[in-house]
Amino acid sequence: MTDTPLIIIAEFETTAATRAPFLAACIEDSIRSVTDEAGCSCFDVLTTPDEPDTVILHEVYDSPAAFDAHQATPHFKAFSNAVDTLKIRLVSVRKTLRNIPAPK
Repeated sequence: MTDTPLIIIAEFETTAATRAPFLAACIEDSIRSVTDEAGCSCFDVLTTPDEPDTVILHEVYDSPAAFDAHQATPHFKAFSNAVDTLKIRLVSVRKTLRNIPAPK
């Protein structure tokens, strides 16, 4: 039996001064996650024109265990350090399970 894919939707609030360096940290984490982690199939870094200081991460992992493995990687630790150093506010994190399309 395969695990159900886990989708993470995380929202962060930046400032005009921290937006660019935070986006750089997000992009690096995104690239490394999709490239280096077999269990990460998607990692989008999203912004909206109406809320320029809001950054939303949309991440898809093959399973909750794949997400746990992600959190142990050097690139996640660098991302987490950037959040702390830049004093980025975590607005919310939603962990959701994919129901449709059904996991294979």
